[in-house]
Amino acid sequence: MSSLADLAVPLDLAPMEAKLTADLPAGEGWRFEPKWDGFRCLAFRAGDQVELKAKSGKPLGRFFPDVVEMLRSLPVDRFVVDGELTIAVGGELSFDALQMRLHPAESRVRKLAAETPASLVLFDCLLDARGKSLVDAPLTRRRTELEALFKRFGAPERVSLSPGTDDPAQARRWLAAVGAALDGVVAKRLDDPYQPGERAMLKIKRMRTADCVVGGFRYEHDSRLVGSLLLGLYDAEGKLDHVGFTSTITDAERAALTKRLEKLAGGAGFTGDAPGGPSRWSSGRSSEWTPLEPELVVEVRYDHVTGDRFRHGTKLIRFRPDKAPRQCTLAQLRAEAAPEQIVAMTGWRAADGPFA
Repeated sequence: MSSLADLAVPLDLAPMEAKLTADLPAGEGWRFEPKWDGFRCLAFRAGDQVELKAKSGKPLGRFFPDVVEMLRSLPVDRFVVDGELTIAVGGELSFDALQMRLHPAESRVRKLAAETPASLVLFDCLLDARGKSLVDAPLTRRRTELEALFKRFGAPERVSLSPGTDDPAQARRWLAAVGAALDGVVAKRLDDPYQPGERAMLKIKRMRTADCVVGGFRYEHDSRLVGSLLLGLYDAEGKLDHVGFTSTITDAERAALTKRLEKLAGGAGFTGDAPGGPSRWSSGRSSEWTPLEPELVVEVRYDHVTGDRFRHGTKLIRFRPDKAPRQCTLAQLRAEAAPEQIVAMTGWRAADGPFA
């Protein structure tokens, strides 16, 4: 009987990672792929045993029982693939839906899996048809093996192949479509082996800017100086929604900025969605914040939006005294490529998975 422990690729293999760079690499010998907005996942199967591993090495199977069962049902009983877990909601990929799966209650996870099943987008293959490791093989061979494996899968509903190209112009078109489902573009050397744990790929993100209202702020930990600005944008009903934060404040400007903010303290702050408790990713961050009169406008740089919120912290570029707060609306974050445009640009059909 096949066992995961018998596979030629170990379960503790660290996925190859990517290094952030400002632009697409020049020259020949590169393959470009869309960077999908999901959870990185190594998937192992040996007979009836299936294991999903996150980039951190932690098991993901208990949070994605639908994917485990789907992979177990495929007509190939031995493989190791690298890919991205995604969930589509309303025709668009939803990172929030993925995060909701990370719930301690199995009953809750099962309910979510039934309501919004996840898909797996494949972009690398680490085991060939004979069960030999492909870790040391160049990308060209691994891609050929991946395409052959996918054909052997038949026509699975929630497994798809990520497209790729060696044309930088095509990669730039994908980069221009970042927002609705893409998180950027990844560049890989065609002749490179799979390098576990190494930042051997390049990732390119399209940085954008937005003008936001400062609806509140947080003090630094154990300090009475400002630590971060809480950012807001007005929705269609004229309510100020919290959309993220920026903490790129220099020490030289911190004291003067604190005094400026404290003069505006006691305002309405966010009248729509307001900041919640401690960050999901940083439980040590204080949940206390000071609401402000919505008078200050700042321009910030960001890389990705999820559910009308900045995914990561933003970079403060400048204050905008020339901009009226009411001009700062959520429309700035929604002027992105629609899912159907991305499908057309990547060559995918909606039935291929991420947009189903």
